[in-house]
Amino acid sequence: MPPVFVPSTSPRSTPPIPRQGLRQNWRQFWLLVAVNAFVGGMVGLERAVLPLVAEREFAVAARTAALSFIVGFGIVKALTNLVAGRGFDRIGRKPLLVAGWLAGAPVPFLLYWAPSWNWVIAANVLLGINQGLCWSATVVMKIDLVGPDRRGFAMGLNESAGYGAVAVAAWLAAFVASDYGPRVALFGLGLTFDAAGLALSLAFVRDTSAFAHGEAQAWIPDDRRSSDRRLFAANQAGLVNNLNDGVAWGLFPLLFGAAGLGLRQIGVLAAVYPAVWSVAQIGAGALSDRWGRKWLIAIGMWVQAIAIWLTAGGDRAASPYAVWLAASVLLGVGTALVYPTLLAAVSDAVHPSRRARAVGVYRLWRDLGYAVGALASGIASDIFGVRTAIALVGAVTFGSGAVVAGRMFGDLRPRLPR
Repeated sequence: MPPVFVPSTSPRSTPPIPRQGLRQNWRQFWLLVAVNAFVGGMVGLERAVLPLVAEREFAVAARTAALSFIVGFGIVKALTNLVAGRGFDRIGRKPLLVAGWLAGAPVPFLLYWAPSWNWVIAANVLLGINQGLCWSATVVMKIDLVGPDRRGFAMGLNESAGYGAVAVAAWLAAFVASDYGPRVALFGLGLTFDAAGLALSLAFVRDTSAFAHGEAQAWIPDDRRSSDRRLFAANQAGLVNNLNDGVAWGLFPLLFGAAGLGLRQIGVLAAVYPAVWSVAQIGAGALSDRWGRKWLIAIGMWVQAIAIWLTAGGDRAASPYAVWLAASVLLGVGTALVYPTLLAAVSDAVHPSRRARAVGVYRLWRDLGYAVGALASGIASDIFGVRTAIALVGAVTFGSGAVVAGRMFGDLRPRLPR
């Protein structure tokens, strides 16, 4: 599956410049889509199962302690993103992709044999390394391959594959756990996902660094201060987006369980949100290539806020499950507008030679949202209750959309010559 190269008129000692484009590089692109599906599957396993395991099997009653596995995961993943962003330029994309799969290999074993909650936290530290390296690698490699004109579409497909797998894995883990127990579900599915991702990455994925080097030669410089304002707006929105995603991961199942829903119903709710997110962001990413990034991001944050408020008050409705199902769909739509568009926006704002590092910094701030959200909402729920904590997260999310609307001056579009 070699990339298509543009004939070079440079001296023989200079390697040919690979041509960017989805059509020219479709084999590697779709291979990376498949790899990212297994990356998403690794983290999706825990969505419906682990918060309930904390409460029922390990008797972790305090919400702050129960969400500690998300805090550890978020901090480690965020720092790994930062290191990966620099490492991609120095070491290459593929070596760090493979390293991420190796880091994730012990996770199923730790979750299966865990005698205490500390083992679960340790497993999620390794899972954070796995997600930080593997997901960042697939993002940067797709950006390298497709070029600026289809960047939003490419990010939509990448995130669609990842979060579609999150949804499927969340539902499948809940289904298996209801019959065979949560540890069997976490072990069997986790081992399968990691082995498949590692095998594909070792055997078929090729490094894409040369594509970024070629694009850098045609780059049109932009105003640095304008880029910094755009990056600030994108970074804070990314942090808040994952803050509310961490709350959906950690607190929503507890709210649903307290209302009397069974594990399979909780599994459906945990899967619907990332499933809608997965499908809708293909179109959202493509729209951002045509309409620009700013207003899709701002509107997406506001839609998320409405969905979170609906979730917070759903148990007071005549049919809570129906309200929560609708809120899950709405949350998926809002997140779909935001997630791939932010990645494309960050990629637009910086020189190709600095892109991997800029994406790493963005993903640092974005994934710190998991830790901030889990810690803050855990403390708030211990003090005020789960419903109030969720409502507060909705208010923060709405404010973040206002920041994007006010600070992301101009709009972000590709800036390469036609």
